[in-house]
Amino acid sequence: MFRGVSFLNLDAKGRLAIPARYRERLQSCCDSRLVITVDRDHCLLIYPEPTWIEIERKLDQLPSFNEQARMLQRLYIGHAQEVDMDGQGRVLLPPALRSFAALDKRVALVGQGKKFELWDEETWNGNCNDWLNQADLAQVESSPDIASLSI
Repeated sequence: MFRGVSFLNLDAKGRLAIPARYRERLQSCCDSRLVITVDRDHCLLIYPEPTWIEIERKLDQLPSFNEQARMLQRLYIGHAQEVDMDGQGRVLLPPALRSFAALDKRVALVGQGKKFELWDEETWNGNCNDWLNQADLAQVESSPDIASLSI
């Protein structure tokens, strides 16, 4: 499980240094092979390759005549790129993906259980404030999927 937020710098070549606390886990679970794709919130999603393969299989099984299914396939599978973590724990972020998420120098790597989200740091901080201000707990509590959750 990946959790927590790490604020990091991209180097001049667009490489991201994965925090040391995740490197061994990524080495053992996926031989340092990751898949990066876009998200509709204009961040990047970073998956260990085996986790991505499961998701890709599910997306691929969606009905090809369903327009929403095709949109999801185009978005997530169409932008997916395989990357390898190098010996120093860095991954090179493809330029098109960096551009999509407006990643320049400072980024936020956010653990989300089986994957990471990668955000521009300023965008992440602004979104966090917005999410806190917009949180309607009454609406959240009435959601059948969340009603039984206790934190």
